[in-house]
Amino acid sequence: MTAEHARLAAALRELRARTGLSLAALSERTPYSKSSWERYLNGKSLPPLQAVRELCRLANEPPGRVSALWEIAESGWSGRAASPAPAAEEAPPQSPGPPRPAAPGQPRGRRGRLALVLVSAYAVIVGGVSLLFLLSDRDTSADEPRPNSAPYTLGPQCHGAACEGRDPMRLICAVGPGTLTTYRTATGAQVELRYSEKCGATWARVWGARIGDRVEVTATGPTRDVRIKDTTDAETYVYTEMTAVNPGDTVRSCFLPTSAAGERKCVEARVG
Repeated sequence: MTAEHARLAAALRELRARTGLSLAALSERTPYSKSSWERYLNGKSLPPLQAVRELCRLANEPPGRVSALWEIAESGWSGRAASPAPAAEEAPPQSPGPPRPAAPGQPRGRRGRLALVLVSAYAVIVGGVSLLFLLSDRDTSADEPRPNSAPYTLGPQCHGAACEGRDPMRLICAVGPGTLTTYRTATGAQVELRYSEKCGATWARVWGARIGDRVEVTATGPTRDVRIKDTTDAETYVYTEMTAVNPGDTVRSCFLPTSAAGERKCVEARVG
């Protein structure tokens, strides 16, 4: 899997988490099977662009950013980013003057090799320019309206205090974050403290939990929490909103089981 494909798969997993849908539920709501979604979300195969747009629709996410990620990943997957274009390979090489027929018995290997080098170089240049044009100037009017002065960005859209209380997926802080700590609770739930250096923010996510369980995260600002509301939450993972942090800050996460007999479990981790 290329780095571009890995970024796309991570973005798709975050969108799936936002929908709160299981693989079976995704299959029911889209033209793609449960096994197909498993391959797409784990990076085992590249999804069709329409599948990406379907997932964006279910997650209430404008499709422009993730579609751009798909196009970058697809160019690497298909080899378009590095392979010469077929049309350029078939085109005869251009010569500065009129062609001269080779005399009988004249060796032609050197001239053939030179022509091949020129055609290959031309193809690589054309392919690169075409890819840049595709990524920068493609028509996204079918995706969503946007002003010409505000192109899509693949980078985080907030930092520090501006991220406080906001969604890490929607603000693109959850693409390639770090993990401060991971712990398993007595009930079997798994909790992770996530941290984005680019966003200067942290949040907690949990999976394997039960309906009614709750997770909190606290740093220097307000406590953020998330509760497992229903079976779809319990089947996937859910996450808190972000809280701002700086290098050296201590982050505290607590798991509060719904069972009265359950034990509250808290852990701490230091940023950086």
